[in-house]
Amino acid sequence: MCHASSTFAGHAVCCSLTSHACHAFSLSAGHAEAALAYGQDPRKYSVMTRRFVGDEQGKLKGVEIVGVKMERDAQTGQFRPTEIPGTVQMLEADLVFLAMGFLGPEATLAEQLDIARDERSNFKAAFGDFATSVPGVFAAGDCRRGQSLVVWAIREGRDAAENIDG
Repeated sequence: MCHASSTFAGHAVCCSLTSHACHAFSLSAGHAEAALAYGQDPRKYSVMTRRFVGDEQGKLKGVEIVGVKMERDAQTGQFRPTEIPGTVQMLEADLVFLAMGFLGPEATLAEQLDIARDERSNFKAAFGDFATSVPGVFAAGDCRRGQSLVVWAIREGRDAAENIDG
């Protein structure tokens, strides 16, 4: 628990009276200004958007969010966000930017072509030949290895094309 805090050289410093420990974390001028304007840091962590709320004309007026925690799915072993009861909040908004993370390749394609997938939902294809379980279908880059650097996707794409050509 933070009992005393201050800003020093661009870092927020938080000192606990019970543990006599001080922790420093980076705080940009923008974060400090927002915290001053709103009375607290307006950023929200470990939340999920439930829905966008519009007015009678369909114009965006808010976003409903809920707190989440990551829990392991008993069947797949993958971690999934689970809503925390009683944490629903409405945030006023007139503009929303979407920042999407990579959660694996689109399931529809794999299901339609019956491509075998690994435990993380990536298309199964061995590095080097890139062939999937479906003859004539190859996989490279993120859909095969999972989220990674673009240089890996380029390399694997070139290697797969070379392998396909024979």
